[in-house]
Amino acid sequence: MRLAAALALLPTLAQGTCATDAMLVFDGSTSMRQENFLTGEEPKIEDARIAIAQAMPRIEDFRRVGLMVYGPNTGAADSCSGISVPFGPIENAAAPTIDYINALRPNGLTPLADSVQGAAELLNYRQEPAIVVLLTDGNETCGGRPCALSQALAAAAHDLTVHVIGWRMRAHDEYFSWNNPEQEFGKDNVASCLATATGGVFVTTETVDELAAALEETLGCALFGRLDWELPYQG
Repeated sequence: MRLAAALALLPTLAQGTCATDAMLVFDGSTSMRQENFLTGEEPKIEDARIAIAQAMPRIEDFRRVGLMVYGPNTGAADSCSGISVPFGPIENAAAPTIDYINALRPNGLTPLADSVQGAAELLNYRQEPAIVVLLTDGNETCGGRPCALSQALAAAAHDLTVHVIGWRMRAHDEYFSWNNPEQEFGKDNVASCLATATGGVFVTTETVDELAAALEETLGCALFGRLDWELPYQG
């Protein structure tokens, strides 16, 4: 979905108050450090760090946020086991989030389903309101089934919303992922199921400003409308 169209939905999607805890599930997989030699783009992690540094100081005033990172493998048995939780939802989350992601060295694969399920469990989603924001530059590559998971989460949740932010996704990522049993040719990234089933948004971003805007609108306080700045992309 286009950025402006997706984010325009968020004020109507806000539930309860901005006291609901959230987890940011951040992509730390190998593809985040790959350069695009055709376009001259820096590794995706570099611009993602800039967007995080822009967005998080504005988000922390509205909500307690925790951080989960998938990808980096610190001695686990396989490249799909690198899921870590630097911290759960805390106040003043900007500085620790920025510091952790600045020090991150991307590696490993992309266990989207396992990561989102872990974040939801950490938030006690069966008994408590919860928000999960998944930031990913690609598709499931660890055999998970995000679409099946989305239905299970929606059925069991007290009040769970999952938003999915795609970061410089490329078409080939949608169809030729290593281990992605649900993906169909010509269809959206299967991560979009997580948003659709839980009432969230699936939005793709290409620039630092777009990514920062998506982070602010999904992790910020949509209940009170847009923040006092203009969206950088109106396509």
